[in-house]
Amino acid sequence: MTDLSLHDAAPETAYEAQMGDYFALLKPRVMSLVVFTALVGLLVAPVPVHPFIGFVAILCIAVGAGASGALNMWWDADIDARMRRTAKRPIPDGRVAPGEALGLGLALSGFSILLLGLATNWVATALLAFTIFFYAVVYSMWLKRATPQNIVIGGAAGAFPPMIGWAVATGGIGIESVLMFGLIFMWTPPHFWALALFVKTDYGDAGVPMLTETHGRRVTRNHVLAYCVPLVAVALGLGFTSIGGWVYLAVAVVFNAWFLKGCYDIWRRDEAQAEADKYKVEIKTFKVSLYYLFAHFGALLIEAALRSNLAGGL
Repeated sequence: MTDLSLHDAAPETAYEAQMGDYFALLKPRVMSLVVFTALVGLLVAPVPVHPFIGFVAILCIAVGAGASGALNMWWDADIDARMRRTAKRPIPDGRVAPGEALGLGLALSGFSILLLGLATNWVATALLAFTIFFYAVVYSMWLKRATPQNIVIGGAAGAFPPMIGWAVATGGIGIESVLMFGLIFMWTPPHFWALALFVKTDYGDAGVPMLTETHGRRVTRNHVLAYCVPLVAVALGLGFTSIGGWVYLAVAVVFNAWFLKGCYDIWRRDEAQAEADKYKVEIKTFKVSLYYLFAHFGALLIEAALRSNLAGGL
């Protein structure tokens, strides 16, 4: 059975979807990180942005992220139904019809791209359009079901928002925005593989070629540490650019030492040890990874505020 026939066969229901069901399609938790990193990218840029233009830009980025989420849920409805942690999403749970999710995703995509183009510049608009395309088509429709490197390459979709925010302000791309992209891009694999180690059979049951299923859990543990090491280099390197500083570097040193220690502990364990304590280390490291990005981008925001105050005092 093809993917298309699986989607066509998704159960129709007489249930009348509520506003909350449609909102859930937009993946609001993911959207919150997208909005935050995009806002930081905009605010740390060296060019000031009118507050109204900034608000419109962040709105467009948020809507674009939501559109990507809706398109992803439409396409992945079949595998979502087979995974415990996604079975209650609106489409597999029968609360929203697949066609409605597709229509919502396409409409919001067009709206966000058009409005951002009218309000800002072509670089930011092109980046947003490419981000939506990359997540919905390249990652969801191709990589996720085709290769265990799905998380590695697909992580680019979640790494673009600060670049878009930076481009809204500057009209271009700088080393600072590239390193903000790199920070999220390199963080994504150890973050998700730590999750995959204790989620256990979910991905295998759904037929998703996650690294834990295709190459085994030992290889996955090796990869967690292997990707964390260059992540540390990118994170610290960002501190020596024009948007970094001592506050950022202090936060980066603490959180990278914390996360690296967790990834090292994951690497040195075997499955017998993990099962004995019910994946305590893997779960703890995953939780650390949830705070990791917010801490780094929050520190960048503090650095921008300090520079603004200093400039105002002069």
